[in-house]
Amino acid sequence: MFTGIVEELGEIVAVEDQGTSARLRLRGPRVTADVRHGDSIAVNGVCLTVVETSDGEFTADVMAETLHRSSLGALAVGSPVNLERPMTLGGRLDGHLVQGHVDGTGTITARHDADSGTDIAVGLPEGLGRYLVEKGSITVDGISLTVVEATDDHFTVSLIPTTLALTTLGTKQPGDPVNLEVDVLAKYVERLLGASAQGPAQGGPMQELRRSEATR
Repeated sequence: MFTGIVEELGEIVAVEDQGTSARLRLRGPRVTADVRHGDSIAVNGVCLTVVETSDGEFTADVMAETLHRSSLGALAVGSPVNLERPMTLGGRLDGHLVQGHVDGTGTITARHDADSGTDIAVGLPEGLGRYLVEKGSITVDGISLTVVEATDDHFTVSLIPTTLALTTLGTKQPGDPVNLEVDVLAKYVERLLGASAQGPAQGGPMQELRRSEATR
C-alpha cells in the first residue's frame, strides 16, 4: 500500500522491449537507499517489483496487462517519473490509501496556471466517473489529490506550487495521458451494495455438497 505522497522525481534511464512486456531501469537515489530485490516501488502510480538495484538505480519488469492499463508503455529514456516507497505500519497516512493498481488512463483536457497554483481538468475513461465525488480522493500519476469537481466523464483538481515543483504534473499539458486509481473504498462499497440488492448468495461448493448428500 502507498499514500500517494511522491517521495522523489526520478528518471527513466533505460527501456528494454521484451515483446509483450518491458523492462525499465530507473534512477531514484532516495527511494533506492534501503530497497532490496523483491521490494515494491510505485512508478507514476503503478506498483512495480524491484528486480535489481545498484548505484541509486533500480530495474523493474512491466507485464502486458500493466502496459495496457497504464501509460508506462509510453515512457522513454529521460522521462521523469513519480516515485514512492510503500507505507510502513506506524507511519503517517498523509494522503489516502493507494494500492498502486491503476484503473485506467485519463487525458489532461485543460490547464489553467495562476500565481497561487494550477487547475487541471482530466478526461475519464468510461465507467470510472461513478467512483468520484467532490472533495473525495483520486490518484493521478501516483499523486494523492482532492477532487474539486466531478462528472461522469471528467474531473478537476487544484495543484499547489509544491506539487507542481516536485512531481510530473508540473510539466504535463493538455493531451498528455495520466494514470488514474480511484479510491478503493468506493469500489468495495459498490460491490457490497450490489450483493445486498441481489440478496444472500444462493450457494457455493459446500452448500451444493450438503444438498447432494441430503438427496441420497
